[in-house]
Amino acid sequence: MSTSISIMSLIELADLTPENIRKIWKLAQAQSNPSPGNVAWSFEGNGIRTRTTFISAFRALGLAYTELPNFLKTTERPEDLAGYLDAFYDIYVIRESNHARLKEFASYSRRPVVNAMSAEGHPCEVLSDAGYIDSVLMPLEKCHICLYGPPTNVFNSWHELARQLGITISHVCPPAFHSESLNVRFTDIPPSNVDIVITDGWPSHHESAISLSLEALACMGKPRLLPTPPFSIGRELAFDPLTYPGFTGYAQKEWLLRVQTAILSFLLGRCARD
Repeated sequence: MSTSISIMSLIELADLTPENIRKIWKLAQAQSNPSPGNVAWSFEGNGIRTRTTFISAFRALGLAYTELPNFLKTTERPEDLAGYLDAFYDIYVIRESNHARLKEFASYSRRPVVNAMSAEGHPCEVLSDAGYIDSVLMPLEKCHICLYGPPTNVFNSWHELARQLGITISHVCPPAFHSESLNVRFTDIPPSNVDIVITDGWPSHHESAISLSLEALACMGKPRLLPTPPFSIGRELAFDPLTYPGFTGYAQKEWLLRVQTAILSFLLGRCARD
């Protein structure tokens, strides 16, 4: 039997097939097995939760990690960075605002590259939240999910997930951001019969957006609320979510560790010889 090496990165959710996504969620519910190796770790900004859970995932899998601050901020060409550093690492986990440069680096590297957040997407966060919904609340194909607020990197990844899984979501945002999409129903009026509402922090240039209110939630049938942290009361939320009975709670974000561990296991496993 011939052998081959299968390299896969996670820069956008479009990089995963529906089967890949389901495999990651299955791994997230199983006990983690050690995956010895070396991780190159570069993290732009705070990202308190993401940083906490990725480092915990490295430790759970027995991965040695080396922090390379501002890894892609150098003027060095991405092909040269990959060419010199691939020999030392088995996988890269990078939080980098410049999505195009991150994607370009991944195209040259012979190792898996994980997007821990960029200006255009947050695939690990969305895989975690969607995995929680599908495993704990209800199957995604039966769930009416509503994104509430102007476009963000998190919402971009939700749109990608909807396309990959063939599910339909609603997105409440100003008409200027509506576009044609098979898997996203754009509206500026809260829809009815919603199962779960997801918010995200507003980009600084969207100060005039409308905050999610208790009245809007009532119109949607009092759905579960999953605010993407860090959330701000008085911006994306007009109320304290702790006072809302449908708040999914802090424990929901424990799925970040489960899914990030599963993503690392899955991508490292794909690199093994078949």
